[in-house]
Amino acid sequence: MLADNHTIFDPVTYILTGIPGTEESHVWIGIPFCLMYVMTLCGNSLILFIILTEQSLHEPMYLFVSMLAAADLLLSTTTVPKMLAVFWFRAGEITFAGCLTQMFFIHVSFIAESAILLAMAFDRYVAICDPLRYTSVLNKSVIGKMGLAVITRSFCIIFPLILLTKQLKFCRTNLLPHTYCEHMILARLACDDIKIHVWYGVAVAILVIGLDIVLIAVSYGLILRAVFRLPSKDARLKALRTCGSHICVILMFYVPAVFSSLAHQFGHIIPGYIVNLLANLYVLIPPMLNPIVYGVTTKEILKRVISVFYLCWSRSSLLN
Repeated sequence: MLADNHTIFDPVTYILTGIPGTEESHVWIGIPFCLMYVMTLCGNSLILFIILTEQSLHEPMYLFVSMLAAADLLLSTTTVPKMLAVFWFRAGEITFAGCLTQMFFIHVSFIAESAILLAMAFDRYVAICDPLRYTSVLNKSVIGKMGLAVITRSFCIIFPLILLTKQLKFCRTNLLPHTYCEHMILARLACDDIKIHVWYGVAVAILVIGLDIVLIAVSYGLILRAVFRLPSKDARLKALRTCGSHICVILMFYVPAVFSSLAHQFGHIIPGYIVNLLANLYVLIPPMLNPIVYGVTTKEILKRVISVFYLCWSRSSLLN
C-alpha cells in the first residue's frame, strides 16, 4: 500500500521498480544482465576452485585473488537475482528488513573489495621492492589476519549506517526507483533530515575509499620507482606485467564505483537513468571481468584453467 507525502508509516514492504523510463524494455535488459551474472558465477567459482585445490597457488597473491573472487560472488549474488525478478516477473516486492539486509551486504562487499585491492597493492610492493623478505612478511598467518581485518573494517563501517537507516521515519512512497536497495535512494524516502546520512556517505568515500586509493597510488609509485631502477629491460617488463592485471582490476572497480557514489550523493542534479546505469555497472561489470583479467594475464591461473577445461572435455569424450 502506498502512503501519501504527509503520513508517517512503518515501512513493511517496498517495491523495486527497476530502471525508470525503461519499463517496456525490462525483459530485454534482463537478458544481458543474466548472461553477465552467469559469467560472474562461473568465472569466480572457477578461480576459487583452482586456487583452493591447487597447492602451488597457496601464495599471497593468489590468496588475495580468491578473496576478491569471494567478494565478487557476494556482491553479484546479493543484487542480480532480485534484478532479474524485477525485470522478468515484476516481482519487485521486498520487505524493509530484506532491503536493509541487501543494502548491508552490497556495501560490505564494496568496502571489502577496496580493502582487498589495497592488500594486493601492498603484496606487489613487497614482492618487487623487498623480495628477500616477501615470504616472511606475507606468511599465511599475516594473510589470515589481513582477511579478518578486511571483514571487521567493512562491518564496523557499514553497520552504523544500517542502524541509522532503521531509525528513519518514512512518509513518502514505498516505490524504490532502482533495481536493488541502495542507501541514499532509501534514505530519500524518509521524512526526517538525512544530512547525517549524506555526510556519513561523504566521510566513507573520502576517509575510507579515498584513503585506500591514495595508499594504492603510493604503493604503485614506489613500485614504478623500483622497477625503472632495475638494470635489465626484461626484468622491468616482467615486473610491469606482474602488476598489469591488478591495475586493470583497480580501474574497473574504482572508476564506476566512484562515479556511482557521487551520482547518488548528488542525485538531485543528475538524471535518474544515469544514476541507475552507473549503479548497475559497478555491481555487474567488475565481478564479471575480474576472473577474466586474472585468468588471461596470470600464467599460472591460465594454465590451470586450460587443464580443467581439457579434463572436462576428455571425460565428456570418454562418456560419448
